[in-house]
Amino acid sequence: MVTGGGSGIGLACARRLAEDGARTTIIGRTSAVDAAASLRAEGLNVDAIECDLADVEAARQVGDRLAAEERIDMLVNNAGIIYREPAETHDPREWERVLDINLRSVWALTQPLGAAMVGRGFGRIVTIASLLSFQGGINVVSYATTKHAVVGMTKTLANEWAPHGVTVNCIAPGYIATNNTSALRDDEAREAEIRSRIPAARWGEPEDVAGAAAFLMGPDAAYVNGHTLVVDGGWLAR
Repeated sequence: MVTGGGSGIGLACARRLAEDGARTTIIGRTSAVDAAASLRAEGLNVDAIECDLADVEAARQVGDRLAAEERIDMLVNNAGIIYREPAETHDPREWERVLDINLRSVWALTQPLGAAMVGRGFGRIVTIASLLSFQGGINVVSYATTKHAVVGMTKTLANEWAPHGVTVNCIAPGYIATNNTSALRDDEAREAEIRSRIPAARWGEPEDVAGAAAFLMGPDAAYVNGHTLVVDGGWLAR
């Protein structure tokens, strides 16, 4: 199961996991339903559940239902939004919306699905974090808060669920060419500044993150747990 798979990193993860043989479900808004239809047209085994993950209670209901009715062995918590405004004027409504999508709905799905994995003795959970799980950023206080939080959640769940065959990890993408970074890439000066600081000398592609997700879901990562895998072209090493 991949959340927010209508575009960008989520869509790339859904495609890669389906190509690797997983029966994949995308959870998200109408774009997720459209993306699943496109992937099915490519011959991939992908379906969709329409759910606005800004509605935490709706996310909880989906998680509870799937835990009771389906066998979900792999979960990619990808859905996320970013809101940019200085901290002193940061809109409290946007603060709550970012926390609802990036953190509360992540937990609303992870708790019931993870509990079912624990009961079966196997599971793989990957949450998309960020470079701002390590840094503070500027004008993104709600986003950075959530991305720090999901790393802490991941470590705790790994401690509790590892004895039951469940791995829980994060991926921290760097600057990836997605909708979330379109404002930065549209600013010619800022885009050049960012790219010049990336040792790989390019923005990442969603497929770069999807490859990392496939690794963490696969047998080669069976002993990787509670880890945040950075996929940033070398940004943090600079």
